[in-house]
Amino acid sequence: MNSPLNGIKVLDLSRVLAGPLAAMILGDLGADVLKIERPGSGDESRGWGPPFDSRGESAYYLSCNRNKLSVAADLDDEADQTMLRRLAGEADVVIDNFRPGTLAKRQLDSVELLAKHPRLIWCTITGFGAESSRPGYDFVVQAESGWMSITGEPGGAPMKSGVALVDVMTGKDAAIAILASLAGARNGPPNERQLVVSLQQSAAGALINVAQSALVTGREAGRWGNAHANLVPYELFHASDRALVIAVGSDAQFIAMARALELPALADQRFVTNAGRLAHRAEIVAAIGARVAEKTASAWVSVLGEVGVPCGVVRSVLEALGDLNSSPLSGVEPLAPASVRRAPPMLDQHGALVRAHGWDAFARA
Repeated sequence: MNSPLNGIKVLDLSRVLAGPLAAMILGDLGADVLKIERPGSGDESRGWGPPFDSRGESAYYLSCNRNKLSVAADLDDEADQTMLRRLAGEADVVIDNFRPGTLAKRQLDSVELLAKHPRLIWCTITGFGAESSRPGYDFVVQAESGWMSITGEPGGAPMKSGVALVDVMTGKDAAIAILASLAGARNGPPNERQLVVSLQQSAAGALINVAQSALVTGREAGRWGNAHANLVPYELFHASDRALVIAVGSDAQFIAMARALELPALADQRFVTNAGRLAHRAEIVAAIGARVAEKTASAWVSVLGEVGVPCGVVRSVLEALGDLNSSPLSGVEPLAPASVRRAPPMLDQHGALVRAHGWDAFARA
């Protein structure tokens, strides 16, 4: 496959999730990604287990580090600093998620390197913006961004997402910013090639309609559990054997659902529009819940699917992965034009090769 980022060199100075994920996305698209890690222990996520695979690598680390070479380098060592400056100077992209000043104190100043190398793009991932030295942890940002206040049951405690979703979205935002810069900001002034992406900004932006509703009304958003603040019915129901979700997004879908479920009472004029359904949420949900409990989830998915009503069974992770090409070593296979070319590297697996050949190590690995 002729990958779109063939020939692009990415120096990945990041660790844990958001930065490594951004770098992995670029690697999936064909870039040569060189992962720099702390000698001895490497990326913190290497120790974030169990589970560990047969090589001793944590599943967490494996999830965001394919398509890379690994070099262990000591940021406090002069020789390693020289090597990293050389690699950065020959790179197209550098990604880091260190706190402000950390790299500059170790002779890896992004401002200096951007001024010296006019085609270099530098993306820094932060927790709370370029000027903040607060550590950026997904859980903290989920709390402070408003996410937890709207997640969980209405009468329950605030709840985080089951995945470090802020990190994931920030990694994707970083990859998007880098791709845009590769497409349009090459040879621009240093300030245009200095990208800063923050977990806080990505999380706030991802509130989307919830944020807009709060801004429009001036009222705080609430928790709706598995229901939707603006659509009815759009929530979880319990069939006779397992849970399923029904997600009605239009008036026509509601009519089709009512007929498929054989609930003539829902043809009431009060329920014709979504606004009317919102006003009578409890009545509608109770009627659907009682009916759905009479048959299996698969039976209802079949009936509703035939008339175009969005619905689905609540599946386990392993059930969901059964539909996809996935590997215990390299994770879920990305869609074209991305591809998996290299397994996640062991710590310093390519150290000697890179020290001897620099970026040419990719042709030899």
